[in-house]
Amino acid sequence: MDKNRLEELRARFGDGHADEIRTPEFRNAYDVLFSGGSRQKPWEGVSTFLDLPHLDGGIANPLFADLDVALIGVPMDLGVTNRPGARFGPRAVRSVERVGPYHHTHRCVPQSLVSAADVGDVPMKSRFSLESCHADIRSYFTEVVNAGVIPISVGGDHSITQSIMGALGQHQPLGMIHIDAHCDTAPPLEGSKFQHGGPFRQAVLEGVLDPERCIQIGIRGPAEFLWEFSYESGMTVIHAEELLGAGLQTTIDRMLDVVGDGPTYITFDVDGLDPVFAPGTGTPEVGGLQTREAAEIIRAAAELNLVGGDVVEIAPEYDTTTNTAQAGAQMLFEIFSVVAIANQ
Repeated sequence: MDKNRLEELRARFGDGHADEIRTPEFRNAYDVLFSGGSRQKPWEGVSTFLDLPHLDGGIANPLFADLDVALIGVPMDLGVTNRPGARFGPRAVRSVERVGPYHHTHRCVPQSLVSAADVGDVPMKSRFSLESCHADIRSYFTEVVNAGVIPISVGGDHSITQSIMGALGQHQPLGMIHIDAHCDTAPPLEGSKFQHGGPFRQAVLEGVLDPERCIQIGIRGPAEFLWEFSYESGMTVIHAEELLGAGLQTTIDRMLDVVGDGPTYITFDVDGLDPVFAPGTGTPEVGGLQTREAAEIIRAAAELNLVGGDVVEIAPEYDTTTNTAQAGAQMLFEIFSVVAIANQ
């Protein structure tokens, strides 16, 4: 080893102090994470999404209108058709500490690009009434939208997205990037239109979701016969096997072409992942995406007109290793990152 080079390295790195970090994006990440000279211990304080600041009082806080992005919990799973438990998803994701703040592929600290905070959970008046919960979700997100704040949410079952879209798409129909094992465009089941198998059918029929600007990625499993609406309405459906055959970049290119430059929402159901990566969910389907594939799809959306997103269907009761919560938290970070980049 060149002795002069070794002495240069010793002079710069030998004392192990923060001033040695010169790469701007690395230094920014260090300053965010070690604000005040030390990093908050993961077992101390109040857990928040992605370790973001907690905004006490949520949308009632006078500082809420100053936010660019709000991280919101929607702990409701009355719309499930199989295993319950996704109401505990927000709490499980908040407990995950090993995510961010630096995004190594986009080479940035997303929370330094926008003003963001965890504003708590949507308050719901009833723990028993699915219809009442959806009314509360829609009312809450309407206030978020009217304040000019972009919502990123954690459910809860996938039915919550129907009411979120009702608020976000009230003035202009949304496009959608949808990663899931299921298309979720089934007709009302057993008399209920508010169930996690049909939110996007209802959103289209309400006029808040443009089906021709929707792409559904990772679809598979025995419920295919319920998804006729996706095909008839003009949605683009990419089955998990098609992604494997065509390749990831081809799928990404098609996604960008389908959604175009209009307002777009990203919704990520953890059952889009193979159960090997995400066993803790209500309707697992074998043959799904890898976490790496899902992350790459979301990362490719950074240049789009993104108006919100969510991660849903994390059910900690079936997540003995916490792998599902970890994967869900990473996908939340990916969504937060591309929203921050797109709206900085």
